[in-house]
Amino acid sequence: MRKEDLRVTVEIANTRGAVFSIPPPARYDSTIVGVGTASSTTPFSQQELLDTFAIADPKIRSVFLNSAIRRRFLDLPLPAPDGTPSPETQADLLDRHKRLAVDMGMRALRACLDDAGATVSDIRHLCCVTSTGFLTPGLSALLIRELGIDRHCSRTDIVGMGCNAGLNALNVVSSWSVANPGELAVVLCAEACSAAYVMDSTMRTAVVNSLFGDGAAALAVVGRPAGGSQGRPRILKFASCIIPEAVGAMRYDWDSDQNRFSFYLDPQIPYVVGAHAEIVVDRLLADTGLLRSDIAHWLVHAGGKKVIDAVMVNLGLNRYEVRHTTGVLRDYGNVSSGSFLFSYERLQQEKVTAPGDYGVLMTMGPGSTIETALVQW
Repeated sequence: MRKEDLRVTVEIANTRGAVFSIPPPARYDSTIVGVGTASSTTPFSQQELLDTFAIADPKIRSVFLNSAIRRRFLDLPLPAPDGTPSPETQADLLDRHKRLAVDMGMRALRACLDDAGATVSDIRHLCCVTSTGFLTPGLSALLIRELGIDRHCSRTDIVGMGCNAGLNALNVVSSWSVANPGELAVVLCAEACSAAYVMDSTMRTAVVNSLFGDGAAALAVVGRPAGGSQGRPRILKFASCIIPEAVGAMRYDWDSDQNRFSFYLDPQIPYVVGAHAEIVVDRLLADTGLLRSDIAHWLVHAGGKKVIDAVMVNLGLNRYEVRHTTGVLRDYGNVSSGSFLFSYERLQQEKVTAPGDYGVLMTMGPGSTIETALVQW
């Protein structure tokens, strides 16, 4: 008999001497029941972006063309008549973020609910994640208004945590679902990376501009009795690792020359993340009796070609094991916090998971931070 199957009762005598038993509380697992994704409407190949913005610098062109990205979805202003980028203020970018985040968020959320066999009236907690713009009221409030979600729905907004934040949100929502069994909770990551672009001739912005795309992804979870996953994965455990000495390696700060916020990626970040991947995965698997070789499915954040390669080398993974990660990077670019959910959606559509299979979800972002989760089908 498994330890978790043991049931213990507590006997308590009342004031009249009678004895009654209190059964232990039922155990619930947070179970993933639906996923959905969306992007902005216009696809660009890397070559089309180079042509659109008349980028001639051979070093910058090389960054774009050697990124392992075939296309990305972006909502960009048309160039000025002379071929230069049209001028935009930070206010213009914030407006774009709001428009895209709400639009993509609604479409991803509806797709997720369809996958879960649920409707907006079933949502009891909505957790929204974004790092590509700032909104007050937050994205959750805007979506509740636009979709007609119950006004009594509890909500959380996670802003500015970056590409790792999807798993931070899932950690919060997983705990909520266990505390509220049977109720539907949704994590929504909506990243309008088109609203976080700076167009200039520097290599700093070229790296960012060659990588990110617009995307939103939603994941629905429900607290169910232990073992009742019905073909969907149960969330078993989380593990985190922050690298304080690399706190400035990924950052979003003010560019006074461009008069807007600008994202920065240190060239060494793939190697920093790769060097710490083994540490956090070992922590995730500690006390589970599992080895890395027992993990059937790896869903790693599509942070970029070098990031994926560094994680593969340090964890001993092969190309097949990260096929969905590389596929998402190829077809969408880095869509920030929702990237790993795009990979999860592809895995579910592939229909190769079997009952009992274990999977590891991994995201990386500013801090510098690595987040992981262990799931089982």
